[in-house]
Amino acid sequence: MTEDDPTDEISDIEARIEALAEIAERCRKYILASRIAIASGAALLLITILGLFGFGQTAALGSIALILGGIVSLGSNVSTLRQTDDAIHAAEALRAQLIARIDLRLVEDAPLKLM
Repeated sequence: MTEDDPTDEISDIEARIEALAEIAERCRKYILASRIAIASGAALLLITILGLFGFGQTAALGSIALILGGIVSLGSNVSTLRQTDDAIHAAEALRAQLIARIDLRLVEDAPLKLM
């Protein structure tokens, strides 16, 4: 392999893309958990306000904290997911450029031999 051979660099970029994909998937899971927390907190707050189960002020404060925590977590993870997706697209573009620099040969299929 020559010094100009980008094969090692392509391998490094592919490893980075895989790591970024794992981060993106983790962000998606946290986003889902955040949405569940917001919905649960809103439901608990509604139940508390309507007085359906006799929960007190502590439940109302807890539900507000759950909603706010969910909103903060959602915003943080959405932002991280966008940045990660941008990094993935940039790495994929760089990988495509490096692959384009490689002198690839066309491999043709050999004719099939019938028995």
